[in-house]
Amino acid sequence: MQERAEATRRAVLAAAAVLFEQHGYVGTSISDVARTSGYTSGAIYFHFGSKEGLAEAVYDAHFAEWPRLVERWNSLGGPVLERLVGLSLAVAREFRDNVIVRAGNRLSNESRSISTELPKPFVGWISTCTQLLAAAQENGELAPGTDVERAAHVVVASFSGTHTLSDALNNRRHVEQAVVDLWTLLLPGLQASPDPGGCLERAHSLLDRPPAPRAPSPGR
Repeated sequence: MQERAEATRRAVLAAAAVLFEQHGYVGTSISDVARTSGYTSGAIYFHFGSKEGLAEAVYDAHFAEWPRLVERWNSLGGPVLERLVGLSLAVAREFRDNVIVRAGNRLSNESRSISTELPKPFVGWISTCTQLLAAAQENGELAPGTDVERAAHVVVASFSGTHTLSDALNNRRHVEQAVVDLWTLLLPGLQASPDPGGCLERAHSLLDRPPAPRAPSPGR
């Protein structure tokens, strides 16, 4: 019974993400989600309570995509700046390819139309970026005098603007190249020994490397 309920939630969430991403919050109704998902409006209200609850669930699913990426890039060896660049490229791919991520982004942009309080965007990414830049600074990778917190804000703001422009101009088709162009401009000011081309090349090699398998749980 529980598995069936989870399957229903996943199917409704997937259908809602497609509609929210295409039509926005105001342009999507519970009836639209019911028709697209194949479940009744009553089932949707049972699982999510309201249209606001459904939007909040999609937004939460958007945020749930990030810990696995951050964990993967934090666990890799090598220079920290290369891992930060690789993480940003991985995030760009998610915005391009993952409808849950795209839907959450659109809901964030339309949050004033949603009568429930959604988590504040960007705060987590600024924190993650600050931590990575601080580690890079400890490794001697950053230019002397770099203000880590200010640099993190600039990186996140620049990435957000790059993504927004790519979305508006070509529906994110070229967002990965746009992020490469961004780092080509930012890295000479961040690196102690500027080598943006080498850093980007090595970050791409990490990006395309298959994730390491998880260690088995004790006792298995």
